[in-house]
Amino acid sequence: MRKKIILTGGGTAGHVMVNVALIPKLKELGWDIVYIGSHQGIEREIIGRIDGVPYYSVSTGKLRRYFDWKNFKDPFNVLKGVWQAYRLIQKEKPDVVFSKGGFVSVPVILGAWLNGVPSVIHESDLTPGLANKIAMPFATKICLTFPETKQYVNADKAVYVGAVVREELKDGRAEQGRKMCQFDGKKPVLLAMGGSLGSKKINDALRANLSTLLAEFDIIHICGKGNIDRSLAGQNGYKQFEYVNEELPHLLALADIVVSRAGANAIFELLSLRKPMLLIPLSKAASRGDQILNARSFEKAGYAEVLMEEDLTNESLQAAIHRLYENKDRYRKNMEKAGASDPLQTLLAIIQDTARR
Repeated sequence: MRKKIILTGGGTAGHVMVNVALIPKLKELGWDIVYIGSHQGIEREIIGRIDGVPYYSVSTGKLRRYFDWKNFKDPFNVLKGVWQAYRLIQKEKPDVVFSKGGFVSVPVILGAWLNGVPSVIHESDLTPGLANKIAMPFATKICLTFPETKQYVNADKAVYVGAVVREELKDGRAEQGRKMCQFDGKKPVLLAMGGSLGSKKINDALRANLSTLLAEFDIIHICGKGNIDRSLAGQNGYKQFEYVNEELPHLLALADIVVSRAGANAIFELLSLRKPMLLIPLSKAASRGDQILNARSFEKAGYAEVLMEEDLTNESLQAAIHRLYENKDRYRKNMEKAGASDPLQTLLAIIQDTARR
């Protein structure tokens, strides 16, 4: 008899990509797959490109740590989402629910618990996000990316898995990326990205230093939706993308060094590809500080150069990029020592073991 799984997670690409990595493996194992996301989140677009995975949306609300009038309305949206998820799970009768986190995952995990369906949560960051903190008491298993995270969760439920990375990222071809960017191959390539939603501060800093950096590098700039600078469209050696999907493996294969935010999924993907990275984590003022912890962990391991957002200036960005490039071989050697475990297979085994018999 075929097993069925409901996947959930959304809000940013980081809350979706582990699900994207799981889907082909689950299909190979003969699972039926259903996805529950939000009405307008990026997960709808990403999952919509995958054949054979029905997508259902439920109401959700942003879980804020600061005052906002929407804080009075959103709990009712979450409760509405719990009821919708409960009915969907009752109808679909999955054997297990898997969550990658994000606001939409809270009603889905609660809906699973109310239906008596076991669930597995995967936490990417070193410290759990607010959505996962709320959902974890109702989950059956909690899978961790960082072993240090165990101190923040129920140890009886926690399992260290590691970072799950999409296998297709390793299939990129540098020559294909070079053709896409129309680079001549005479300079090393710097890839800059600010996460699936983009980063105004990274975008602005990079463009402010563009003429200086272009003297040394060809630059790929993944700047986020609506952030293309049309005035730079014809700039030689500079290629802008709003957002990439199928193109990303080829662009990463082409890149010699990467400038990035410090979301856990992104940095572990760069680690798996042995890409020297300059991490500019979201500031504590703009986040709960998870990216700072992620970045410091990678810095301590010798995988990354770190530049704090509050220290980001034209001069500091140029200096950090130059240090990264000059020391790229040392960073690669450190990353080679990271080992070759298979978190994806470990996670699949946990999902199968947790599913209802």
